[in-house]
Amino acid sequence: MLQKILNVSYLRNAGIKISTIASLSGEEIEAQVRKYAERNNRNDHAIQELKLAMVNFDQEMFQRIYTSVLDEVGFTGVFYNLFVPFLEELGYLWQSKTINLAHEHFISHLIKQKVLVNLEKYQYKHFEATDHVFVLFLPENEMHDLGLLFLNYELLRRGCNTVYLGASMMLDSLPFFKKGGITPTYITYITVQPTEKQLPTFLRQFDRKVAKGDDIKLWILGHLAQKIKPSDLSKNQIVFPGITNLLEQIPELITNE
Repeated sequence: MLQKILNVSYLRNAGIKISTIASLSGEEIEAQVRKYAERNNRNDHAIQELKLAMVNFDQEMFQRIYTSVLDEVGFTGVFYNLFVPFLEELGYLWQSKTINLAHEHFISHLIKQKVLVNLEKYQYKHFEATDHVFVLFLPENEMHDLGLLFLNYELLRRGCNTVYLGASMMLDSLPFFKKGGITPTYITYITVQPTEKQLPTFLRQFDRKVAKGDDIKLWILGHLAQKIKPSDLSKNQIVFPGITNLLEQIPELITNE
């Protein structure tokens, strides 16, 4: 019984829904655990190789690792299983001064290039007419756009209409999207700016300069976003733990607007 509990816990942590696990037999649960354990071992190896490619400024090695993982799990799998954990480790390497700015820029550019190539597959497709649009932007002086770019990819892949504004946007430029009968949902990704101390002011300024008394939603992601106190959020502002949490709630949130 204990082994089954541990196996179920392992699969839940791997992102498998409890309803899916409940439909599996004991043997099937064990098989799934083995599969995910093997995949995690391969992912760990790929992450280590990616760090080596970065340190040696080796573009060919990066491409080989990327292609290998892509063939197995597709681009969404590459992002979540390879790029996200790698970028988390990159932060620790940067803080410990194991790498310098050249390493970070080199590998970040290669990763961004892959996101853009895959994004373009959906960017110019025809979408159904709708009065709803997602406006993606980074706050003023925020330049870390990889997460927001990938979210744009995921939204477009699901058939959503998006407007991607990118880095360092002033709030004064955003009310434009409220015109013409369009209902915008603004999405931002906060990594380093505004600072934790400045977050409450940023949220108040969004309501004053952009929402202006209307029920205009602001969805917030990113490392610093998790430090926002619930008491600082207005009813139209939502903080999400991660991209997958936001994507899971899109149909419900749009329906309730």
